[in-house]
Amino acid sequence: MIDARLLREDPDLIRAAQRRRGAPEEIVDDLIAADQQRRSAIATFEKARAEQKRLGAQIPQATGEEKQALLAQTKELSAQVKQAEADQGAAGSTFDDLIRQVPNLASPEAPEGGEDDFVVLDTVGTPRDFTAEGFEPRDHLELGEILGAIDTERGAKVSGARFYFLTGVGAQLELALTQLAMSKAAEWGFTPMIPPSLVKPSAMEGTGYLGQGGAEDVYYLEKDDLYLVGTSEVPMAAYHSEEILDADSLPLRYAAFSPCFRREAGSYGKDTRGIFRVHWFDKVEMFVYTTLEESYAEHERILGWERAWLDALELPYRVIDVATGDLGLSAIRKFDCEAWIPSQGKYREVSSASNTTEFQTRRLGTRVRGAASDGGAGTTPAATLNGTLCAMTRSIIAILENGQQADGSVRLPAALHPMLGEVLRPRG
Repeated sequence: MIDARLLREDPDLIRAAQRRRGAPEEIVDDLIAADQQRRSAIATFEKARAEQKRLGAQIPQATGEEKQALLAQTKELSAQVKQAEADQGAAGSTFDDLIRQVPNLASPEAPEGGEDDFVVLDTVGTPRDFTAEGFEPRDHLELGEILGAIDTERGAKVSGARFYFLTGVGAQLELALTQLAMSKAAEWGFTPMIPPSLVKPSAMEGTGYLGQGGAEDVYYLEKDDLYLVGTSEVPMAAYHSEEILDADSLPLRYAAFSPCFRREAGSYGKDTRGIFRVHWFDKVEMFVYTTLEESYAEHERILGWERAWLDALELPYRVIDVATGDLGLSAIRKFDCEAWIPSQGKYREVSSASNTTEFQTRRLGTRVRGAASDGGAGTTPAATLNGTLCAMTRSIIAILENGQQADGSVRLPAALHPMLGEVLRPRG
């Protein structure tokens, strides 16, 4: 969540950030009022509690009528203290509920607008001209059937729409991508991790995935009071919750492999063919703990590693600066890498890199001791960043479609040759 001090010191900064996101500014006024009510309730409670203690200290020395009067006063004051405490709790809850609705303050460098108002930062590689090569490109599902790699029909039979089986070379391709991604991340200084895919509500709430309608897109197990994660960002953000990290130990970089589960709420009718938009997929996610001052440079580094990964897969892609209205609750700025998908004739997102600054750690209680911003004394909230290294289904789509040949075979990038050979051939 945002720093509550900004409400008193610079509320116009929050209003401006809300405007840039296309979010309501009125919540700032509601928050200011709630903050005043909360602080007033705290003062009332503390004053009543202090008076209660003062009178209580006098009772042992009092006698007779004086003692009876003091006892009557403390009894009456006890009820006032109890009510003041309840009022303080209610005012605090109202304030907490409101401030958790305010998204992180979007970076002034992020382009303003909605989903389609992104800015293209770079384009790498040239999409193949299949017409010049003399054949019409197949989509990944047709290629998957030819290769015996993807079975969506049985996926739907077993689990319903937007589920699938990876079979034969499809399963081998995912395993090879997983091994390659984890090995690359380890080379770059990331600690490999396999986190739990079920988390407590505090982890989901702490990362902001239950805000701005996000709860509609997650799977909740009511009997167990646990959530299935849509990204390993969630357990990794909670990994150091309620801990104090030494500044000298930062950055802490983790590469987490996990299954991801998403309802895809609001995507009815979108990308229904194949495995582009599904309810479950596997992913390798980079997650970093650092200081606020270092988070901006780390953001660029994460993007650099994502680009290096796409270069290794020999895919044509572009990098976009996501507009403010499409950042989500937690990020101040986000870069997406979009690979060229020949059957669709356009670039589609395969990875993203987000700087969430202190937004998640304020909720989760992760702090840094000895940070420069605090003059090396005391503690300050840590900063966190996340970036997709390899989302398996979309990477498989891009590799199959960009590497396809006229006979249905697929030429693989050199990085995968040691595990799978140079060509995936149609099943006999």
